[in-house]
Amino acid sequence: MTQKPANDEPDIETNEAPSSPEEFLANELTRVEAERDDLKDKLLRTLADMENLRRRTEREVADAKTYAVTSFARDMLGSADNLRRGLENVPESAKSGDVALNALIEGVELTERELVKTLERHGVRKIDPQGEKFDPNMHQAMFEAPDTDTPKGMVSKVVQTGYKIGERVLRPALVGISSGAPKPAEAPAPQAGDDFSTEA
Repeated sequence: MTQKPANDEPDIETNEAPSSPEEFLANELTRVEAERDDLKDKLLRTLADMENLRRRTEREVADAKTYAVTSFARDMLGSADNLRRGLENVPESAKSGDVALNALIEGVELTERELVKTLERHGVRKIDPQGEKFDPNMHQAMFEAPDTDTPKGMVSKVVQTGYKIGERVLRPALVGISSGAPKPAEAPAPQAGDDFSTEA
């Protein structure tokens, strides 16, 4: 068994320099290309993120413009409803006789029309679904009742007009839904002991 001389140092792994300038240049080229590809990938990701941010910002600005008046518009709906209720509760007999009352009614009608036009200018539109198919996203069902004139599942009565702002529901329309034509009354079932025989 042979021993190493005491002055021998342990083997240390070292990265040897490339044996030729061509090998050195090839290694440098590979490193630079990898760095270039990494930077290109980061640049493309950053550009994509910026484009997504731009689109999201545009959408948010458009939504802010469209829906900025939502709270105010919702508050104004009560006034529109009250004007309509006031007009609907004037008896027909009163309209024909009194000139002053007719002028007042005309003024209230003009005010209501102007209010509705103003709301429309700001993107608020009425939902009046009379005779349309019931849509739970736009309508709120208050009752279901038989109706010979309206097919089943259709809106047979609008209790309160709804409103939309942009593509969102500001207030759903309160509606009654038709359950179709009423079922014919069935004849009572014969009771035990009933005599259905006829005498000649």
